[in-house]
Amino acid sequence: MRREHIEDLIAKEVEQIIEGTGLELVDVEYVRERNWYLRVFIDKEGGVDLEDCQAVSEKLSKVLDEKDPISDNYLLEVSSPGLDRILKKDKDFVRYAGRSVDIHFFKAHDGVKDLTAELVGKTDDGQLKVRLDDRDETIDMKDISQVRLHIDF
Repeated sequence: MRREHIEDLIAKEVEQIIEGTGLELVDVEYVRERNWYLRVFIDKEGGVDLEDCQAVSEKLSKVLDEKDPISDNYLLEVSSPGLDRILKKDKDFVRYAGRSVDIHFFKAHDGVKDLTAELVGKTDDGQLKVRLDDRDETIDMKDISQVRLHIDF
């Protein structure tokens, strides 16, 4: 089974598990590092706590044991997306408009691989709208590998 198919399948299962709980599914990743990892990122207003993660993990583990959709051995992780969360869904680009984001490109864009800008939003035709040096710019999403919330330390 392809990685994307597994991620979609798990996302549907998690959506059913968290329905009506106030939790939101942020992302699902099925990746191979040294081992295979199935990572589920959840959030809610005010942030998730350990009990939220544990409850989703236990319910999802039970479903995965029953349906056994993944043939590989893997480690299940359920957690918060973190302060520097990746923005993927259209609603993320609306929710975090006005915040600083770190933009990572597949290849150099205007001479840089990464930049930090203020998020303005996202257009319907696949353009990321940002404010950079007091001017608005649009960047084609197909050129962007990742958009994360920027954290100032």
